[in-house]
Amino acid sequence: MSENKTTVDSKQYIVKSEPYYEAVGDEITLYEAAYNARMPMILKGPTGCGKSRFVEYMAWNLGKPLITIACNEDMTASDLVGRFLLDKDGTKWQDGPLTTAARIGAICYLDEVVEARQDTTVVIHPLTDHRRALPLDKKGELVEAHPDFQLVISYNPGYQSLMKDLKQSTKQRFGGLDFDYPNAKIETEIITKESGVDETTAGKLVQIGHRARNLKGHGLDEGISTRLLVYAGQLIAKGVAPVAACSMTMVTPLTDDPDIRDTLNAAVQTFFS
Repeated sequence: MSENKTTVDSKQYIVKSEPYYEAVGDEITLYEAAYNARMPMILKGPTGCGKSRFVEYMAWNLGKPLITIACNEDMTASDLVGRFLLDKDGTKWQDGPLTTAARIGAICYLDEVVEARQDTTVVIHPLTDHRRALPLDKKGELVEAHPDFQLVISYNPGYQSLMKDLKQSTKQRFGGLDFDYPNAKIETEIITKESGVDETTAGKLVQIGHRARNLKGHGLDEGISTRLLVYAGQLIAKGVAPVAACSMTMVTPLTDDPDIRDTLNAAVQTFFS
């Protein structure tokens, strides 16, 4: 049996250029304070409202490596911490992304953490209290987290259920920030910057988005995200007709219900007839 002696270059996880992020409140200042305390953080908010972009921006702003893990229901504890692999020389240990982050002092971001099984997420507990350590039981090693290490998790409270929620024993290990879609002025600025459309067109997309969000709970599980508004703007900037662009990005992906589609298409026609 051999051990993995490879030294991970933390530079490969550095965010190379500044991600565009428009602050909607004091979230940047609050997160910086949390990072300075190495406080684990929960980011809560609807799909496509900027949680992942915010983490990417903060990693760039702080000059720290970022390792992002997209959680899913098939993810096991070994997927996070690592496992033994067979190669031509025998058995070799391969660190998982959580272990790598703890070793190199990265910000480790678990995106949509409630999608992972609860028996998987409990492996993060020792990293989120005074111990700041990760036991690798299969390897017989205790990884002491690098002083720069921080754990950040996110999820969409709108999709919570009794079967998909964090345990209280997990929640109470974190500080938290609430995210939501930005106000109309800021969202218009974001769409203009991210998609390349003019401010007038961006403003129309935002108004359509706001109308769709009012349908949440009345036929839609989730309103039109800022991300989808940006997608529509990008297509319009490429020369696609606005009605077609909105249909592709803001209607067809969101619902199969014909009545809800008619309602959304009517909103699009109101602004782009």
